[in-house]
Amino acid sequence: MGTTTSDLDELQSEYRTAVEAWIAAIREEEALASVNHTVAEIDLWEQADLREDEARSRAKAAKKAYEDALREKFFQF
Repeated sequence: MGTTTSDLDELQSEYRTAVEAWIAAIREEEALASVNHTVAEIDLWEQADLREDEARSRAKAAKKAYEDALREKFFQF
């Protein structure tokens, strides 16, 4: 089964979307790290860290899928 241009376009779009979500999660975490913290804010900060980690994992998975598709298209493996 060959990889089509539309497949690559979709995978690239998914990767870019995942990276944008990761960036937003990093910014959310950074914003919480930039203020004086109460216990409740620390809990929010920790939750933001978990969301950032999940977003990073999704971005890395999307990148791998896109890279794998590129390898298949150009190198047939």
